[in-house]
Amino acid sequence: MKLIIGLGNPGIEYQFTPHNAGFLAVDRIAEYCNATVANRRCRALTGKAKLAGHDVLLAKPETYMNLSGLSVAALVREFEIPIPSTSAIPDLIVIYDELDLPLGTIRIRERGSANGHNGAISVSGALGTDEWLRIRIGVGKPPLADGREIKSGGTDYLLSPMRKQELAVLDEVLDRVRSAVEAILTKGPGPAMSEFNRSEL
Repeated sequence: MKLIIGLGNPGIEYQFTPHNAGFLAVDRIAEYCNATVANRRCRALTGKAKLAGHDVLLAKPETYMNLSGLSVAALVREFEIPIPSTSAIPDLIVIYDELDLPLGTIRIRERGSANGHNGAISVSGALGTDEWLRIRIGVGKPPLADGREIKSGGTDYLLSPMRKQELAVLDEVLDRVRSAVEAILTKGPGPAMSEFNRSEL
């Protein structure tokens, strides 16, 4: 069983905020697989699916972002997932938003610092390592034509509903995230990073 976990905040008021990009990615994968993410298990909404020839469990922690690790660690224990991964195809993929990446980009990483992201900090703390594969979805503002970068205002921006234009960009990105997950499950992280970590702007 492969675990594909998207981070976010439960509640309709957070549904289409930048901080919920991970939840939206899991929803997109579930839609593609004709799966439903509605069972409560390990403090998460979960659903079983078949993706790229693998049995996968899709999960959205209900612990709120800052405590995501509690749910992730519980799922890892229940399914006896080795962390760090011992196989060429990782057993755990965590998807979350990244303010330091511009909207329209994604990045796959096999390990690394949380870069100040509270959900990633919680996951690394609960797992006792930062050696877990993550797909980061850019939600930051793209640079201006003169090269200056717009800073998004941190928490207020992350928890505010996205504009229609931003959601249109994210909609295309969610399909790319689903394709990236499939690439990781079929080819492994290295080839997937080569394919998906280039700039899309």
